[in-house]
Amino acid sequence: MDAWRVRRPAPVYNELMKSELVTPRFSSLAPWAEVVPGVGPMTIDDFSALEEDEWQYELVDGVLVRMPMSGGEASSIAIRLAARLGVYVEDHDLGVVTGADGGYIIDPVSRPNTELGPDVAFVRAARVPAPTSPSYSKAWPLAPDLVVEVVSPSQYGPGLAEKARQYLAAGTRLVWIVWPRYRRIDVWRPGDSNPSATVDDSGMLDGEEVVPGFSYQVERLFA
Repeated sequence: MDAWRVRRPAPVYNELMKSELVTPRFSSLAPWAEVVPGVGPMTIDDFSALEEDEWQYELVDGVLVRMPMSGGEASSIAIRLAARLGVYVEDHDLGVVTGADGGYIIDPVSRPNTELGPDVAFVRAARVPAPTSPSYSKAWPLAPDLVVEVVSPSQYGPGLAEKARQYLAAGTRLVWIVWPRYRRIDVWRPGDSNPSATVDDSGMLDGEEVVPGFSYQVERLFA
């Protein structure tokens, strides 16, 4: 059996989640980030007008949240995976891969004031906005087919689990949560309340039907 298909025993996962409690600065709305104090409800247009600073921002149902900029470890892992995935996708004309500066309005109908920025994302060709459309140069109004989030030292299990669920609820078909500190990747699929598989550094990532034919040795990701 392939390593990426092996399910983590529930007790192990539950103990991990208990050990990574959300601190008070995280909100129930976006428990992977900190709500920016003193800022009222925002629209997508307000959000797009923000000036850059030392934080990474997302907008969740009109609430501005922030995370520290990624450190070198998380950034290098994200770039390594994005580079390998991007070459494969381009070579096979599958679609587009974006990086951490690519924003997505993941559910423009039900949640028009929610924009998330995954560390790496893939959108299949048929869903990419036309280059001539107004949407192409802005945050794309869709949920990516594949989302990758690389966990930073300030983030915890319950928060990233909720973020994965929000992506899946909006239509994302595969989520990889990368844990540098544990050298493993949690795999989330539609309908999951917990990750349905975990790949350690002896296994292979598999693009499944979302990125057909793509695979990557996890050990190389953490090298």
